[in-house]
Amino acid sequence: MLQAAEAAPPVESLDVVARILRDRLGAVAVSFLITDFTGSSVVRLGAAGSIETDERARRIPLEGTVYDDVIRTQRPAVENGVRGAQTQIVTPVSNRGDAIGLLELFLPARPDAEMMREIGETAHALAYIVIANRPFTDLYQWGRRTLPLSLAAEIQHRLLPSSLACEAAQFAVAGALEPAAHVGGDTFDYVLDHDTVQLSITDAMGHDVQAALLATLAVGALRRARRAGADLVEQARQADQAMREHNQRGYVTGQLLRINLRDGGTEFVNAGHPWPLRLRDGQVQQIAPKVDLPFGVRPPHAYRMQKVDLRPGDRLVMLSDGMLERNATSLDLPDLIVRTRALHPREASRTLIGAVVDAGQGQLKDDATVICLDWHGTDHSRRIADTGADLTTASSSSPDTPRP
Repeated sequence: MLQAAEAAPPVESLDVVARILRDRLGAVAVSFLITDFTGSSVVRLGAAGSIETDERARRIPLEGTVYDDVIRTQRPAVENGVRGAQTQIVTPVSNRGDAIGLLELFLPARPDAEMMREIGETAHALAYIVIANRPFTDLYQWGRRTLPLSLAAEIQHRLLPSSLACEAAQFAVAGALEPAAHVGGDTFDYVLDHDTVQLSITDAMGHDVQAALLATLAVGALRRARRAGADLVEQARQADQAMREHNQRGYVTGQLLRINLRDGGTEFVNAGHPWPLRLRDGQVQQIAPKVDLPFGVRPPHAYRMQKVDLRPGDRLVMLSDGMLERNATSLDLPDLIVRTRALHPREASRTLIGAVVDAGQGQLKDDATVICLDWHGTDHSRRIADTGADLTTASSSSPDTPRP
């Protein structure tokens, strides 16, 4: 299947998978549903040749559907008696915790265990096909846009990591962003190296395109320094320098965190950003590090390397000030973090964002951004890709089962 998909044009790779499944399994219908930018709906992608990019994507709200259950639990669903005597199978298309979408099939009869295994392997391969082909076509970007993006939102989305979630042996991390009506310039980022995982969250002053341009400058400077091997203090210094040299007005707050995957040691820089929250043993505590000036504030100033107390089983939530809006004062954020502890970071971050949007009656005055990190500890050395579980719990864990 991978060979056939690679031989086809990028926009036809989904058709190749559909044809193979129809031939091998006798499927009546096969389709791929991609998750949209908001994480609250999916979009059914039809035959690639019939898609017109000026046509609005067909949005299917997730709430209360089998699609929602499958994305949330990362377990396939099988339902008999759908569309007459057919059986519906919906299985997750995910890669390292990133819920890319869903594979949906309608079969003439209920599948046996061997057929379900083959469907699951196909969905896993489909995730790699989507990842491999999306740099070459706007098909998948089009599918994720159930609502038109402003220019500022377009710039903002391109600053985010290509996958909004990642699982490794020692941790799971996911981020979510909800732009305000007038985009406020929030971004988040993460990267996994041989020995470390690094997270950042930034918030540019102002709104709309000006804020997006400030965010672009800050994120570009941070990534450039990071990819050159700079430590967090040097990354912060270069971001600050770039803001002052290339921008005459405005600033960006930021927070940088690096965790050593071998010994669990942490490094932390806070550039005028809201303090993070840590969930430990059922209690949420605000971490209160020393705060340095935002990037771009004159005159030049130094940044301090600090430590964060992080232990196996902790959940760390980094957020922007949009999560603390005046309109959301009725929302008990620490309590919600406790109540969503059993959720995967991917689902927890979306739930936190959704609660803030609901508290503001759908009208955010500023972008709301969250990064949710579950720290499992350094004694976890391998992760089984097809289950999402580490080897120590593989016999009892299922995909994306939250770990205590």
